[in-house]
Amino acid sequence: MHEHWLKRWEEGRIGFHRDSVHPALIRHWPMLGVVPGTKVLVPLCGKSLDMRWLAEHQHPVLGIELSERALEQFVEDGRGEVSRYQQDGFAILRQGSIELWCGDFFHFHIAQASEIGAFYDRAALIALPEATRQRYAFHLAQLIPPGARGLLVSLSRSGDDGPPFHVDGAEVRRLFDPNFIVTHLEDGEPEANGFRESVWALVRRGPTTDE
Repeated sequence: MHEHWLKRWEEGRIGFHRDSVHPALIRHWPMLGVVPGTKVLVPLCGKSLDMRWLAEHQHPVLGIELSERALEQFVEDGRGEVSRYQQDGFAILRQGSIELWCGDFFHFHIAQASEIGAFYDRAALIALPEATRQRYAFHLAQLIPPGARGLLVSLSRSGDDGPPFHVDGAEVRRLFDPNFIVTHLEDGEPEANGFRESVWALVRRGPTTDE
C-alpha cells in the first residue's frame, strides 16, 4: 500500500483530498469538549485543510503522512516560516503550531506521542485494507491517553474496490469498542459515486471513562 499512495501523490491522483474543511469537523468537533491547547494527532494526514482549522481553533496539530510531496504542498500553501529537522527516523516540518512527521504511522511510538491529547481521522482508516485496519485501531489506542477524545469519519460504499475502502458501522464498532467508547453521530447523504460517510465520536477507555 505504501507504493500505491506514494505513486498517487507523485501523479497528482488525489481525488480524496478536499479543497475545503470537512463540514463534519466544523459541526461536531466543538461538541467533543476538547480543551483548547490540546495537541491533536492526525494520522495519514495528507495535506488536509482540516489541520489548519484545528490550529485556528487553538489546537497544536501533529500530522503523520507517508508522502513527502503531500507535506511540502501543505506548507507551500500555508503562511509562515517552515522549520525542518529529523527525529527518530522521521523528517519533520513545522509551520506555526502544526508539525508534520513524514514517515510510516506504524513507526510512530508512544514516546513520541507524550503531548497528544486528542485525534482526528477523516481519511486514515478508510485508506487501509481490511488486514491492516485492526492493526491501525490498536496502534492508535496505544498512542492516545485514557479520556482522550477524537472524531472519526468513515465511509461505506457500493462494491468492494478501494481505496477508499468500505468500512461500515459494524466494523467501526468491532475495531474500536475494545479500547474506546464509540458513539455514532451521523450518516451523510448517499453520494452519486455510491459513497456514504458516517461520523463517530471516540473516547479512549480508561479507569475514569469505562462504564
